[in-house]
Amino acid sequence: MDTLDLARLQFALTAGSHFLFVALTIGLATLVAVVQTWATLTRSPVHERMTRFWGQLYVINYAMGIVTGLVMEFQIGLTWSGLTHFAGNVFGGALAMETLMAFFVESTFLAIWIFGWNRLNRWVHLAALWVVTITAYASAYWILVSNGFLQNPVGYRVVDGVLRLTDASAVLTNPAAVRAFLHILCGSLVVAACFMAGVSAYHLRRRTGEQEFFRKSLRIGVSVTLPAVVATASFGGLQFGLLQPTKLAAYQGDTQLMTRLQAEMTATHGPGDYIPPTGLVMGAAIVMLLVFAVLLFTSIANILLMMVPAAVRRFRLWHVLLTAMIPLPFVSMLAGWVFREVGRQPWVVYGLLTTEQALSDVSPAAVRLSLIAFGALFGVLIVLNTWLLARHARRGPDAVAIGRTSLPAEPAPVIAF
Repeated sequence: MDTLDLARLQFALTAGSHFLFVALTIGLATLVAVVQTWATLTRSPVHERMTRFWGQLYVINYAMGIVTGLVMEFQIGLTWSGLTHFAGNVFGGALAMETLMAFFVESTFLAIWIFGWNRLNRWVHLAALWVVTITAYASAYWILVSNGFLQNPVGYRVVDGVLRLTDASAVLTNPAAVRAFLHILCGSLVVAACFMAGVSAYHLRRRTGEQEFFRKSLRIGVSVTLPAVVATASFGGLQFGLLQPTKLAAYQGDTQLMTRLQAEMTATHGPGDYIPPTGLVMGAAIVMLLVFAVLLFTSIANILLMMVPAAVRRFRLWHVLLTAMIPLPFVSMLAGWVFREVGRQPWVVYGLLTTEQALSDVSPAAVRLSLIAFGALFGVLIVLNTWLLARHARRGPDAVAIGRTSLPAEPAPVIAF
């Protein structure tokens, strides 16, 4: 593989891996915030314990996601300096805002929420979690503002060979960003809801003593999954009207259209291959749509089974199915990401800057070394995160450290002489 292929593979591994953490983080933050809101309103002990249990799993995933995000930003600066030089004046501000949101505001209020149990007023404590959730949404929005500009450049002009921002509102309201943002939020809810339902089903299958706890959690997960799947598909469908012509042609497998577009691009931009890899684009789209169909029909059946108390308590085959469904939304999200990003090739900024032009002046040996290092690091982080989530999920609510009331220290013995 040449330098360009290695750099693209490196970005795919780092960005795709980071995306897995982000999806679960955004969705879990929302569900935990809703559960804590109900616990705060009703003072329900079981919902307070649910907040602590699911909140601890959220914190574990969030911490790992921060590490992967730092590595991903580092490799962008290392490998894609041509992109930042050419278009950084337009989308660099959005990336900076995302960093402020994720690494300062969100992390600060998350720390307040973690260490504020039994110390803050319950409404102040709840407000801290909602700030965390809203800033998670804001972080996703700013990232998609940047990505939306790469997909559909607006609000710019070219000055001395680089882009200059001319219309900030056009960039911020770019349909390629706004529709993708709503699509990602709903998809993240699908990820988190399937995760909550699957973990709860695992405990119910094992006849846990925490029956009320996990029955309520299972019902929340199942209830959220169906509307979230429908909303995700709806916002995804709206984006098809914004597809680049070459991506649409590759998705449809229309050879005549691809030939015509190739000729037009060559006449406008010079010699080159302007059609994305059709097999990968079509394959990613098929996987995304198949998983959506599976999630949709199983979610309808899950809603019906949820209404039968005996099924919630004792239907072990259903419990196994719910647990096995945990990875499906991750697969669909990754397939959709591949469809969106690979379908834009060979452009980084569509119609303005190719991937080859965006590449830094680095040697193949340097990219190989960074690819091996980043690949190994991300592999370790994914395995570690999966192990930690599974370990703490299996332990159940009694082993949760967040919000635990510390026991008073025993008095020192009095020794008489």
